[in-house]
Amino acid sequence: VTVLIQSSSGTTVITVGLVSAGLMTLRQAIGVIMGANIGTTITAFIIGIDIGEYAYPILLMGSVMLFFFRSAKIQNFGQVLFGFGGLFIGLDLMSSGLSPLRHLPVFTSLILDMSHSPILSVIVGTVFTLIVQSSSATIGILQGLYAENLISLEAALPVLFGDNIGTTITAVLAAIGASVIAKRAAAVHVLFNVMGTVIFLILLAPFTQFMIWVTELLHLEPKMQIAFAHGTFNITNTLIQLPFIGLWAYLVTRLLPEHEKKAEKVALYLDETLIEESPAIAIGQAKKEVIHMGNLSLDGLKASLSYLKTNNPNDAELAKILEKNINLLD
Repeated sequence: VTVLIQSSSGTTVITVGLVSAGLMTLRQAIGVIMGANIGTTITAFIIGIDIGEYAYPILLMGSVMLFFFRSAKIQNFGQVLFGFGGLFIGLDLMSSGLSPLRHLPVFTSLILDMSHSPILSVIVGTVFTLIVQSSSATIGILQGLYAENLISLEAALPVLFGDNIGTTITAVLAAIGASVIAKRAAAVHVLFNVMGTVIFLILLAPFTQFMIWVTELLHLEPKMQIAFAHGTFNITNTLIQLPFIGLWAYLVTRLLPEHEKKAEKVALYLDETLIEESPAIAIGQAKKEVIHMGNLSLDGLKASLSYLKTNNPNDAELAKILEKNINLLD
């Protein structure tokens, strides 16, 4: 899914929504989140092929399909091409715009500090991805910096690790106000990426040597070198942590326990994040909620009828509560 929509953030937000709506278990969500981390590496490989040279013709093809055809299918495909071309033109502009930085003493000093301090590189990568809310964009810029010899491999790799932590902010924002299970899914995303960064910081020296060896063996271009490092990092991290899905689920359940005195949620199936991220699923959930609302209405009528027959104040109170919940759902 991440390869198709070109956004790990989009996939994790949909996952958080599905968990919140009760359509997916936490253990299933952890697997999807791990897969999203691998899927997001494809953008770096596409940038590594230097598709930027063909970005304008792709954009032109998308424009023609979008504005000169009435068929919905052709227009949808045109939107894909237009967005794809626009993405790479934007990344190309950002990368080329960074060239003058080599003459800026503050930037040179920062890169020098980053080469000696991997922790600082991770922080830079995390903060930058938090700001732009896209690890693909940050890695595209990193590829541009590395291709221009503005940053060393020792400094670039920890920035890459930090990107993976920064991209979790979207899932965290999506989980605010959602169910406890959705918050747990977002927490796993953060912890999974932080743990992967810690593992690879410990193994930074051998990983850097491995990347140098791979570059010499496959004669990789600088941009492709970063793409290969990104792919290797995410796939290896997933393989290391895949056997511990059950442990992650247990850990976040303990970290974020369900409060016993929590008021019952009126809407069982509605989740706002699904409207933006997956309208088709949101419509299906709304249909389920209408049936749930109908059942509440029946219960309310039964309680009202019982009150008329028995004059029991508890029945009247129940009918009022049900009416309030029906209004809320409406």
